[in-house]
Amino acid sequence: MSRLDVTETFHGLTWPGHLHTQDSLNYATNFKFKDSDTLIVTYPKSGTTWIQEVVTLIYNRGDPTVSQTVPNWARAPWLEQYYCPEVLSSGREPRILTTHMPYSALAQALEGSKAKVIYVGRNPRDVAVSSYHFCHFANFMPTPGSFQEYLNDFLQGKVHFGSWFDHVKGWTDAKEDIKNLFFITYEEMKEDLQGTIKRVSTFLQCPLVEEEITRTEEQCSFSKMKNNPMVNYTLVPVEILNHSSGKFMRKGETCGDRLNHRYLNVKL
Repeated sequence: MSRLDVTETFHGLTWPGHLHTQDSLNYATNFKFKDSDTLIVTYPKSGTTWIQEVVTLIYNRGDPTVSQTVPNWARAPWLEQYYCPEVLSSGREPRILTTHMPYSALAQALEGSKAKVIYVGRNPRDVAVSSYHFCHFANFMPTPGSFQEYLNDFLQGKVHFGSWFDHVKGWTDAKEDIKNLFFITYEEMKEDLQGTIKRVSTFLQCPLVEEEITRTEEQCSFSKMKNNPMVNYTLVPVEILNHSSGKFMRKGETCGDRLNHRYLNVKL
């Protein structure tokens, strides 16, 4: 499936047609969650790959075999992307699922569910910069103009996946409706990865011993992930991701690269 120039519109938002179809988006909104499921929720470029790796390693008690042999999209598939049903047909448990969908799109599917939901947020300045570079790297994303133009669109929610502000607010407000909802930020993960692993493992009811925490932390370091082909997207053909123009995992910084963009030295 390529559809690199196709854009789907669903729930008032635009989605890249390379990975999303009307059928796959509807599949997500009508998904039947199991109480044993773990759902990772992020706005794009907010630490999705990182938390996928953390959760994978926690469930495998720090053993890196799965994270080094199975691509992250196959062990923690995006619920709204067309290949998800095929991945889930393997019957592997517990299921780790990922989504960029707003809460409004999944509210009905999650109603009454005991599935564990992990939401990762990130400073919108860093999200905007990372998204801008990703649009130049991914051939299925619209090529942006100047950074100032992209930032204006980002602030108005006129980008694929919609408004960062609406996404965060929707899932934050959902804490009254979702039984098992855990919030963490990219910045917290960066500041204290070991503490993050302990907190997430407790939430998942899969507490680790110190040796397992240490192994998990080592495998979740930025340098390890950046060099892991199961995580860094180098397995994806150049027709889809233009590896000559950048890397999926760029810097992994907080308050870092955005300082190089003068238009972001303003209060959002």
